[in-house]
Formats: sequence, C-alpha cells, structure tokens
Amino acid sequence: MGTLAGLLKSRGHDVTGSDGTLYPPMSTALADWGIPVFRGFAADHVTVRAPDLVVIGNVVRADNEEARAAIDSEIPYRSFSDALYELAIEGKHSVVVSGTHGKTTVTSAIAALLTEAGRDPSALVGGFVHDLEGGFRDGAGPHFIVEGDEYDTAFFDKTPKFLHYGARTLVLTSVEFDHADIYRDLDHVKEAFRQLVAGLPSTGHLIAFGDDPNVVAVIAQARCPVVRYGFAEDSEFQAEVLEIDKGGTRFLLRRNRASLGEAQVRLFGRHNVANATAALATAIVLGVPFEEAARALGRFRGVRRRQEVRGIVGGVTLIDDFAHHPTAVRETLTALRARYPDQRLWAVFEPRTNTSRRRVFQSAYAEAFDSADRAVIAIVPDTPIYSATGVVEERFSATELTKSLEARGVSACAMADVGGIADRLVGEVADGDVVVVMSNGGFGGLCEKLLEGFARKTSEGAK
Repeated sequence: MGTLAGLLKSRGHDVTGSDGTLYPPMSTALADWGIPVFRGFAADHVTVRAPDLVVIGNVVRADNEEARAAIDSEIPYRSFSDALYELAIEGKHSVVVSGTHGKTTVTSAIAALLTEAGRDPSALVGGFVHDLEGGFRDGAGPHFIVEGDEYDTAFFDKTPKFLHYGARTLVLTSVEFDHADIYRDLDHVKEAFRQLVAGLPSTGHLIAFGDDPNVVAVIAQARCPVVRYGFAEDSEFQAEVLEIDKGGTRFLLRRNRASLGEAQVRLFGRHNVANATAALATAIVLGVPFEEAARALGRFRGVRRRQEVRGIVGGVTLIDDFAHHPTAVRETLTALRARYPDQRLWAVFEPRTNTSRRRVFQSAYAEAFDSADRAVIAIVPDTPIYSATGVVEERFSATELTKSLEARGVSACAMADVGGIADRLVGEVADGDVVVVMSNGGFGGLCEKLLEGFARKTSEGAK
C-alpha cells in the first residue's frame, strides 16, 4: 500500500493515507515522499474532502469506519490489487513474481537487472530496494515487474491478490503452507497457485523452481512454456555454488547443461543463489544476454531487512531480517552461519503473524534454529488471532520452543518485554558476536534499542 502511494505520488497525484501502526522503513519512506498519513481510521478522512479514489488494503476489515464511509458515500474505491493493475500495470508486459519465499528479493533483482540492461522497466516491490531507492520504479519500457502475493485481496474480494495482475511472465519460487488464517492446508494453498498458473496465456512464460516438488505439482497443467531453474541437473538453468566470502556468493550458471559463465551476488545462502538464478533466468527469457545480466547482478545491493547489516558497534554485528516462516528462519540462519563461520550467532525471533502465533509450525520452528548458538524468543501478547478458517484453539508457545531448542543444543530463553530483551542482549553479547533480529514487524524498535545499548556499553567500557 505504501509503495503504491509512493508510485502515484511520483506521477503527480495528491495522496494521503490512514493506518494503525507504522514502522520503518515504510514510515520514513512515506515521510520522505511527502505523503501525510493519519494514525488511526475515521470517516471524516474521506468525507470532509472526498477523494477521487479510495484504495482499500487487505488488512482493513468490513467494519472499518473509514472504509465503510467511503463505500456508503459512493466514493469510487478499489482493492490494492485492482488499483495497481488499472493505474499502473495495464498495457504493460506483466512479470509477476510469486511463491511462499523469496518474492521480494527476486522481484527486486529482476527490476535491477532490466534497469541496468537499459530496458527501463516499471516495478513495485513489497520492500525498500536499495537499487531503486524505494519500493517502486516508474519506467517507460514495456515491462512491469510486481511481487505477487497469495494472500486475499480485500474484505470485499477474497480471491488471491496475484490473480489480479494479468501475468504474462510468471516466476514461481516455492510453494509451502502459510497464511493459516485464510488457507486450510497445503492443498488449499496449491489450488491458489494452480489458478495463477492456469491464467497464464499460452504465449507467456512460466519460470519455476524445479527443485521444489510442490512447485512441480502446481505447474503440471501449465499451457505455456515452462522454464525450470534450480540446482538439479535436469534444470534448464542450473546453478552451482563455487565460493562464499564476505562479499557474497559466486556461482556457475548452466543452461541445458552448457556453461553460460560465472555470476556473483552480494547475498548469502543457498536460497539466495536460487533467487539470483530465478532473476537471471527471467532476464534471459526476456531477452537480456547473460553477460549483461550477470554484470548487473554483481551490482545488485539487495533489499532492506533481508540479512541487512544495521551496524557493527563494539565489535558486535547487528543484522535485521524479515524471516518469520520456519523455512525462512532456517535458511537465514544457515546463510549467516556460512557468512560468519567462527562467530557466535544470536537469533532473536518475534512470532507475530497470524500463522506463527498458531501451533501449526511449533515443531518446525524447533528445527529452524539449529545454526544458531543462542536464541531469544519473544512472547507476544495473548490477543485474538484473525482467522477465516475456524477458531484458533492451539497457540504457539515461546516457552515450549525454548525447551525444544535447549534439547537440540541451542541455548535459548523466552521473554515478553522488548526492553528486557535489549538489556539482556546488551549485557551478554561480546566482541565478535553476530545478532540477527527476525520479525515481519517493527519488533518494538528492538534494533534501534540494541544499537543504542551497544554504543553505550562501548562508551562506558572506554572510560
């Protein structure tokens, strides 16, 4: 929503917004773009000065005062997905990046590669992309690259958002169970992706991660050409990791078993090599020569809150990451262990999504922290969990997770107070330690508290 607001503002539209809680990086981006945001929702936000269009995001419920006022006053309104398509994508070659994991990174990388290759694409990403200096790009070229989410569209439209973007080229990175508040099980998730694949035109392209059996099952009935990428030998685009150093990961890319050459990405972890391969394969399918695409990939700076180093203070490295699904937690920690093989790794995790607050991934989380030396699990408030799939009776237990982690050899504790978490970490971390904070929210400003605490500890130690 915030990124679409920025795109429309850049086109000269007068844009305002309303939200509950805002946190960086989107809060600072909106301020930089000069977009005023009301804290909280009220009818007079849309009735005192009636807008030409109201865009309603999918976190807004049917009883929202402001949304109801817009609809009842017969002000034109759209879901985020329909507004994005009608105002920005329509008439372009829509490149939709979908999947349970990696969407933001792959979308950002494709946009960066096409930009560097002079294709002047448009793009909209669900994160702050360093190469774009934000989350969008409004180009004059034929392509629009967009991150396609499987979550539902709005309270008045329960279809998945990614069905609204008119995909002509589709990238599918992974398919796992997630969003337990709207999907019953993995088969329900697969059905949504099958709908997406079925909607591709026969002249389109499907670029799919062939190492994932769920992806393979979903793409079986595709009407258009399918291009598989991955690490397996039968992939059309096959990646082979060659070297990992502090600057990133170097890998070899083959196409139909013939070497295209080496590429370098400033990211870490096998999952990010897969993401980079997806971006390269897409760029090549869209007509960019491998050499151009590989050079651009080497300059790709990534996305905020994806293994983002927030600072090194007093010898302690603080990393901010968006990981919240157990697979993402596992891959992030595995990647950081490879990046910092000889340093003590702290994992600090906030289970705040509707899915992670359920018990559904309790066991999976226990195995996700194996690469960490120490873990701190936040105890989130016991508030109602939104669900369209039935009453939530069994909830995730941070205390139970810490016991499971201890049994697997990871020193762990569970804490409810963000200030207390910060104080404990500041008191116990040592020179050379690496701390990764994982949450899909602001985590109560924990990263800022840690940076301040590490700086204070360093200053006091120097006296």
